[in-house]
Amino acid sequence: MKVIVVGCHGQMGQPICRFVDEREGLELVGGVGPAGRDYIGRDLGQVAGLGRDLGIPVVDDLATIIDECDVLIDVSSVEQCLQTLDLAVAYKKALVTASTGFTPEQFERFEAAGTHIPLIFKCNTSKMVNVMLGLVEMAAKALVDECDIEIIDQHDRDKLDAPSGTAVIIGNMIAQLKGTTLDELAEYGRSGHGARKPGGVGFHSLRAGDITSDHKVYFGGFGERLEITHYSYSDDCFARGAVDCAQFLKDKPAGVYNIKEVFELL
Repeated sequence: MKVIVVGCHGQMGQPICRFVDEREGLELVGGVGPAGRDYIGRDLGQVAGLGRDLGIPVVDDLATIIDECDVLIDVSSVEQCLQTLDLAVAYKKALVTASTGFTPEQFERFEAAGTHIPLIFKCNTSKMVNVMLGLVEMAAKALVDECDIEIIDQHDRDKLDAPSGTAVIIGNMIAQLKGTTLDELAEYGRSGHGARKPGGVGFHSLRAGDITSDHKVYFGGFGERLEITHYSYSDDCFARGAVDCAQFLKDKPAGVYNIKEVFELL
């Protein structure tokens, strides 16, 4: 299965390239970066930190190499990823994206693309995070109407979206269990004077240094509380999962696939 990585020089792109290169049954055939970067034209093996040449130059125009792949893994910006989506549909290529920060209207474009290509999006690609989400769902079903729920996400100083995509997934899960929408429930940070919003879901986003990704969900009761937490020590867990997703899409018909299917968590 031939793979192109869009965003190959980034903090997710480099480990994804490494895992693709190491994985039996996968072949790294291309890397894409933004126009104007000094590594465009250099060998992908060096740009991705593999320590050897692959004989594959990094390009800034996906359209020039897209025919060479079976699946695209995009971990670039929102703008680039939307371009990748359009090209994937045009060339009938499977797509995995672990990028975040999309609007609801942009997510609708991904849903529509599922009628043409197999794809996985709107997910955290760490297996342990998805196990955590299952535990949060179990706890929420039992406690959602009797506990105060707070979500804390911590990431590096350069992360653009807050709260994180994973925190939003958790919030939407809780809203669905309550039969309402996240817009109705969410409180983003707090200041001033006044009691907590009854039944609301609190979001708190910490951005500092090189924190990789931590998520904590508090279920606050009376005389006790439950905390469910995932800590990541590097981006390897997300990169490995993104490669698992790509491999899962091999020979799949068009459709939007759930990350739970990849990890057999259904």
